Amino acid sequence: MRRFSALIGFALFAAVMLIAVPLALAGQGYWLTVLTTAALLAFGSLGVWLTFSIGRINIAQGAFALIGGYVVAILGTRYHVSFWLSLPLAVLIAAAVARLVGWPILRLRGVYFAMITLSLTEVASLAFLNGGSFTAGASGITSIPRPALLSSSLSIYLASALLLLIGIALAWRFAASPTGAVFRSLRQGEELAASLGIDVARYRLLAFVVSSGMGGAAGAMFAAFQQNIFPTSYTVNDSVNFMLYCFLGGLQSVAGPVVGAFLLVIAFQLLSVIQRFQALLYGIFMIAAMLFLPNGLMSLPQVLAARRHERDAVVPPR
Repeated sequence: MRRFSALIGFALFAAVMLIAVPLALAGQGYWLTVLTTAALLAFGSLGVWLTFSIGRINIAQGAFALIGGYVVAILGTRYHVSFWLSLPLAVLIAAAVARLVGWPILRLRGVYFAMITLSLTEVASLAFLNGGSFTAGASGITSIPRPALLSSSLSIYLASALLLLIGIALAWRFAASPTGAVFRSLRQGEELAASLGIDVARYRLLAFVVSSGMGGAAGAMFAAFQQNIFPTSYTVNDSVNFMLYCFLGGLQSVAGPVVGAFLLVIAFQLLSVIQRFQALLYGIFMIAAMLFLPNGLMSLPQVLAARRHERDAVVPPR
């Protein structure tokens, strides 16, 4: 029953993203751009959610988004490689880098792992900044060719929405599979999982590699969408935001990062009309959500149901 409900929810979300939104916003480039940004950030956050499922706080997604963006930029501007070939290459290269660095750093836990991944974004930024003529240094790479199929705001939005739906399906497949069960066992206790014969190192590396590949895909799409990439395109703040979307939406559900990303991106745009108080209201909103819904926005139905149950259970005075 739960799986059936998830499929219904996914189908409804897909209908909204691929049918309702294009029909309603076909001529509104600004809001299509906002939703494109939200979809790509949600996709990248789904990768971070996978590493949360093994009990790791991943603050490195900005580094792999930067790698994916530069792969597309360099291949497209210098070697005239098609974007549709560069995109999977960006995923593979980001995943390969994650495999290389993930093997040693995944031995760390808690705040130690979080701090190491936090530094990866700065390392990636500095590497591209000092890459000489190969990465164009601080000037970045501009005029990235955009494929003919992505020539309009609507087509870019549809491609981003489709990528997000693929990411949701992938994350849900992991969560519902035996591999997802292994991931959850790692979060609960790696020693216990190892005592049951589970190859702990292999599974935690798998989660990190898939997560980073998704970050590379998000960065590649952003590079094609914006037609530029710079060493500062993704900073530590961006990596923190990827994590923040997961926390706000909730870590217990695949939908959590998607809800968190869309809500924060759209709220940011709506609050932009009051520039003076934007940051203040944004911060208040985040603090209130964390205080009253510590398990994320997706836990709201359970919280309301629990409070209703408590209210009904109170015996009226005689």
